[in-house]
Formats: sequence, C-alpha cells, structure tokens
Amino acid sequence: MDKKITGFIQKHHVLTCSFFHQEVLHSASCFYLFLENPPRFIVASSKDSLHVELAKKNPQVSGTIHLETTTIGKIQGVQYRGIWSRANAQEKQAYLKRYPYALALNPKLWHIDIEYIKFTDNTLGFGKKLEFRSQP
Repeated sequence: MDKKITGFIQKHHVLTCSFFHQEVLHSASCFYLFLENPPRFIVASSKDSLHVELAKKNPQVSGTIHLETTTIGKIQGVQYRGIWSRANAQEKQAYLKRYPYALALNPKLWHIDIEYIKFTDNTLGFGKKLEFRSQP
C-alpha cells in the first residue's frame, strides 16, 4: 500500500462503516486501529448494535475516513471496502493498548480486512487519487 495512503490513515482515528442486508442499510462511526500487514482496521462495537447484526448476515462493509475542510486544495479522504469478522487476541491486545479506556465498555472487537482503498488527495493536485487492491 502506498505510504501516502497509510500515512493519512495513521493520522486519523475515526472511520465510518456501512452495512447492508436485504432492505436494511445502516452506517456507524468507530474508533479504529490500522494494521498494515495484512491491511486491516480493528474496531470496537457492542455485539448488539444494528451494524454488527447486519455484518453477521452480510460481512461486506464499506466506509470512509476523511479530513474535514472547506479548502478544496486540502481535501483528503479514503473510501474503502472490506470484509468484517471477529478480531483475534493479538488484534484485541493492540486495540486496547491504543484505546485503554475502551476496557470500561467491555467491547467486542472486530477487524475489517481491506480489499480496496481509493485515497483522494488534493494536496497532490486537484482530484489526485491513489488506489490499493488487496487482490488482483
């Protein structure tokens, strides 16, 4: 993955994630930890939340991470697609090290295996986009 993409992702901490199953579409915002190898986001959420219930039925997820600005030349943001599943013990440990206050909420932890990212970065030129695909 291009270092410009990973650098942007590592500077932020909240992503949106969206899920769809049958006629129900739902989005949520989550604090995340980014791991580069393999590329994935680790997030915490209640096991009873609507987005987790939808993810159990359809693990495909999409979302964004973006910089809030009104200056066109500073616009930056990631659009991603991936697959949602339970985090493993190492991922849980890494997430709780980054967000130790999450322990008080007793969250369930999940990871999003990143399949595709499109990074728009107007600081590199208007409409400049970089892409990453995990599979050919």
